[in-house]
Amino acid sequence: MIVEPKENDSSHDQGRVDAVVAQGPLGAFAVAGVAVALVMAMWLAFYVLVFLARGGD
Repeated sequence: MIVEPKENDSSHDQGRVDAVVAQGPLGAFAVAGVAVALVMAMWLAFYVLVFLARGGD
């Protein structure tokens, strides 16, 4: 059984959604920043532990 929300409830929910959207995509930027930091750390570790360890040119 599908229960339809009342009109008053949807307007209240829309206000909450608008408040969250107004703050911006901070969580997405945080996840992207962590992903970039991990990729850079892996690249640096590879460079130091493999390339330089083998006497890189």
